[in-house]
Amino acid sequence: MLYWLTYLSDGGDFFNLFRYITFRAGGAFLTALIFGFIFGPPLINVLRRRQGKGQPIRDDGPEGHLAKAGTPTMGGLLIVGALLTSTLLWARLDNPFIWIVLFVTVSFAAIGFADDYAKVKKQTTAGVSGRVRMLLGLLISAIAGYWAAVYHPEGLQYQLAMPVFKNTLINLGYLFVPFAMIVIVGAANAVNLTDGLDGLAIMPVMIAAGTLGVIAYAVGRVDFTDYLDVHYVPGTGEILIFTAGIFGGGLGFLWYNAPPAAVFMGDTGSLALGGALGAIAVSTKHEIVLAIVGGLFVVEALSVIIQVLYFKRTGKRVFLMAPIHHHYEKKGWAEPQIVIRFWIISLILALIGLATLKLR
Repeated sequence: MLYWLTYLSDGGDFFNLFRYITFRAGGAFLTALIFGFIFGPPLINVLRRRQGKGQPIRDDGPEGHLAKAGTPTMGGLLIVGALLTSTLLWARLDNPFIWIVLFVTVSFAAIGFADDYAKVKKQTTAGVSGRVRMLLGLLISAIAGYWAAVYHPEGLQYQLAMPVFKNTLINLGYLFVPFAMIVIVGAANAVNLTDGLDGLAIMPVMIAAGTLGVIAYAVGRVDFTDYLDVHYVPGTGEILIFTAGIFGGGLGFLWYNAPPAAVFMGDTGSLALGGALGAIAVSTKHEIVLAIVGGLFVVEALSVIIQVLYFKRTGKRVFLMAPIHHHYEKKGWAEPQIVIRFWIISLILALIGLATLKLR
C-alpha cells in the first residue's frame, strides 16, 4: 500500500525510498515486530479466558508436557495478523506472487484455526478430521500451484528447476500442479509436526523464511540471476517483504512462546507458516531447495512416516517416540537443549541452501 507513495516522488526525495524492496522489507519487519509486542499480551489474555483449560495435552506424550496443561493455543493468530498487516502495508499489491502466498497462508490458517477450535471446545487432541484437512489443503495448493505457473515466465512454466545443475529443467507438464500440491501440503504438515516444544518450530520457520526471502529477491532481479546463473522469475523479489513480515512476526511471537511458553502456536500458525514456505518455494522455482533449507521439517516428518510404517510391519518402533524431537526427550535431553540444537541444525541447512545459488 505504501508503495503508491512513490507517485508523489520526483526521484530525489523521501518518497523515493518506497521504490526499494529492501527499504520496504525493513519496514515490514519492524511493523510485524511491533504488532507482536503490542497485540501479544491482550491476545493471550483473550485466549486464556475463552479457552479455559487451554490446549489438550496428550496422555501418552512425554511426562514433562503434563505441566503445560492450561496453556492457551491459537497463538498463530498473532503471527498471521502481524504478517498480513505488514505485507498489506508495505508490499506492492499489484504483484501476483504476493497474493499467491497470502492466499495460501490465510487459507491454511483457517484450516488450522478450525482444528484448534475443535480441540479446545471438545477438550480432545482429535480436532478436524485428517481427511478433511488433507482434502482442503490439496485444493488450496492446487489453486496456488496453477496460479503460480500462470505468472511464471514462458520458458519456466510447468518446469522443475534443479539446484546446482546449471540450466537444468525438467518439464513436468500437467504434473506440475500435483507436484506443487505435494510441496505446499507437505511443508504445511511438516512444520505442524515440528511444533511440539516451546520455541521449536518458530525459529526454524524464521530461518527458512529469511533464506527463501533472499532467494526470492535474487531470482527477481535480472542482474543477480545473470551473475548467479539461476532462472529469472520477474516479480518474486517482492516476496522478500512477505518473508520479512514472517521474521518480524515470528520474533514477536517467540517473545511469548519462549520456554515456558505463555501461548502455543497451534495448528493456526504451524499450518499457515508451513504452507507459506511451500508457496514461496513454488513461486520462486526453488522447490528442491526448500527440502534443504527446511531439512529439519523434512526429518521430523520422515521420523513419523518411518515410525508408523515400521510399526505396522513389525510391531516394533524405530524411535522411542515420534516425531524425532520427542525421541530425544525420552532419551533424557532437556527441552531447551533439544530446541537450541535443532535451531543450530536449521541455520546450517539454511546456509547450505543459500550456497546452491552459487554452486553451478
